[in-house]
Amino acid sequence: MGRLAESRYNGPAMDITRSDIHNCELPDLCKACEVRHKGMCGALNATELSYLSKHTRQLSQPAGEELVGESTEVQAYDNIMRGVVKLSKTLEDGRQQIVGLQFAPDLVGRLYASESPLTAESASSVELCRVPRAILERLIEGNPTLRKRLMDQSLRELDEARDWMVTLGRKSAAEKVASLLLLIATHLDPDAEGERRVFDLPVSRLDIADYLGLTIETVSRNFTRLKTDRIIQITANRHIEVLSLTRLRARAG
Repeated sequence: MGRLAESRYNGPAMDITRSDIHNCELPDLCKACEVRHKGMCGALNATELSYLSKHTRQLSQPAGEELVGESTEVQAYDNIMRGVVKLSKTLEDGRQQIVGLQFAPDLVGRLYASESPLTAESASSVELCRVPRAILERLIEGNPTLRKRLMDQSLRELDEARDWMVTLGRKSAAEKVASLLLLIATHLDPDAEGERRVFDLPVSRLDIADYLGLTIETVSRNFTRLKTDRIIQITANRHIEVLSLTRLRARAG
């Protein structure tokens, strides 16, 4: 494939040649990444990955850590390698509303925004690859495949937000709780097959109540009902085993 032009990255001229990702040496940072092929990096060849890896750094954050604050300047984006990120919006009186969850290999951050419209916080312990804003946006400008992949993620999140509006506005409490469990079960391991899914809840029951617009008592009652009906098993309050994905999907309405 042809030589990359200087305008490819809008920076200093680089004498590099595009190489196929499978026959060129990859950076060690990328070799160890379990979600590289599924996320934005799957749209990059080995030369682009090498360029990107020189500017990124991996982070491990415990649950409850703020990754970016609402209305703060966007200086970098986080690519989720493992774990779950919680997105929330804060009202003027300090009340906070959870508005979304993001999973590996999602990109956290609003592309091309000067300020973050939301607060992003690690819902569980997370592993992230932090990419400087200028570097990623430079790559996007020169790579239509990367641009499309990130646009596809944004459109998917928009579709999910609209579906969630239906969940919050029209579904019963039981359907809301089942819908959230279904969302987590299918996003934490999207390639899993069969009826069973096993995971640790990345958010507390208080967060679930906030997210669904329910009381914590209602959430707990519906967890117990799902357990009694042998749709899920619960261990130590946070460890969930979905026994039948089909039945959980039906319960979600």
